[in-house]
Amino acid sequence: MYKSFISVLFLFLSFTGFSQEMTNEKLEAIFSKKVDTISGYSGYWEMIHKKRQLLCITDVNHNRMRIISPVAKTNLLDKDLLLDALTANFHSALDVKYAISKDVLWSVFIHPLKELSVTEAESAIDQVANAAINFGTTFSSTEMIFGGESTNTNIETPEEPIDSNQLNNKF
Repeated sequence: MYKSFISVLFLFLSFTGFSQEMTNEKLEAIFSKKVDTISGYSGYWEMIHKKRQLLCITDVNHNRMRIISPVAKTNLLDKDLLLDALTANFHSALDVKYAISKDVLWSVFIHPLKELSVTEAESAIDQVANAAINFGTTFSSTEMIFGGESTNTNIETPEEPIDSNQLNNKF
């Protein structure tokens, strides 16, 4: 009985007692310590980190936040680079993704605001900057890469849908 009580108490505390609710004020404090320069107001910040422009936009009412960095105008990119960016979204961009909006390719981190931890916010700043810096080369947001190939390699596209049982270690 005592072990059951301790187990339930531990689970309860792990989901409530130790959780932290991220706020705009906490985010601004994290940014102020982490980035080179910061300007803006609560819910919208412009920053420079690793010589890259980053923007953070939050929406408290919808519990969302995003950190973004412009990478390139899409009209300057060829099809192969865009395909490589999509491949990177799966293999090397990790917690950030490449996305297009208003004719600009961005590196983007999107997350629920309240559930964001300090560690995740700090990592997101680095990953967004790294993905923007590494676009066109490794396309990576960290030093970890989970396989993948660029469009420069001949990759056979299956004509039939792939059965997941047949994948093994192909990807």
